Amino acid sequence: MKLALVGDIGGTNARFALWRDQQLESVRVLAVADYPGPEQAIVAYLTELELPLGAVDSVCLACAGPVSGDLFRFTNNHWRISRTAFCAELQVRELLLINDFSAMALGMTRVEAHERLSVCPGEAERDRPCVVIGPGTGLGVGTLLALADGNWLALPGEGGHVDLPIGSPREAALWQQLHRQLGHVRAEDVLSGGGLLNLYHAICALDAREPRLHSPAAVTAAALAGDQVAVEVLEQFCCWLGRAAGNNVLTLGARGGVYIVGGVVPRFAEFFLASGFAKSFSDKGCMSGYFAGVPVWLVTAEYPGLMGAGVALQQAMARTE
Repeated sequence: MKLALVGDIGGTNARFALWRDQQLESVRVLAVADYPGPEQAIVAYLTELELPLGAVDSVCLACAGPVSGDLFRFTNNHWRISRTAFCAELQVRELLLINDFSAMALGMTRVEAHERLSVCPGEAERDRPCVVIGPGTGLGVGTLLALADGNWLALPGEGGHVDLPIGSPREAALWQQLHRQLGHVRAEDVLSGGGLLNLYHAICALDAREPRLHSPAAVTAAALAGDQVAVEVLEQFCCWLGRAAGNNVLTLGARGGVYIVGGVVPRFAEFFLASGFAKSFSDKGCMSGYFAGVPVWLVTAEYPGLMGAGVALQQAMARTE
């Protein structure tokens, strides 16, 4: 494969890298807000590397949202992209657009042992699906399948927008408070960076406390410093993530394991490992025993979405050769 470019574009940051010999090179992170569209960001990236237009033959971009047709509008930022116009402007032969959590899922095929922490012990069943779930700007959910020919298939979906699961009277009361604040309550409304702040305000309102923290980072920092309210918020966040992950395991029969990804949870990894995540993950009544032996990992790899975009491009090019 000739020189290729891969990108992982979220609501806040766009990560770009060259893909050569099945490895990432020259990773750069650009702020989405600094550019009117992906074309301008990629031109800036190539200019920094002193590469002219036409030097890159193929591009794969991982994008938040459902991908189909010629025109794509990004879910969590102001960018949009036309496949036809993109290829003409950047002198690219091939543009592959994939869902960002399809890329994240494919990235799990390249994660090494030192780039993940064990949350729940177990033995992955290779012929069963894996769940990839990650709170970040939003909540991403993907499914990974191993194919008989040695390749991998990532199934796109919008699992972050399912209803928030309720597993206790306290959670039911919090859901009611969240519903008063938000209307329809999605999993993403709690299990994301902004969702952490939503949850904090809901707990403060329910317990008649005056909120004094005003950002997700402040809530996390206060929890790690021992603030009682913030600790409850972070603990409830972990438990709700466990319920959401467990629901996906049951739906998909995902005994291939669960990967926790995204930018939020690694910031409080030690807290997460000691939290009620594991208990909530398998708290499924008569089906609780199903979770015995299903492994869960917290992924700490730096650029798994970029790596997954490279894997997707590699597999797509191999099919056309």
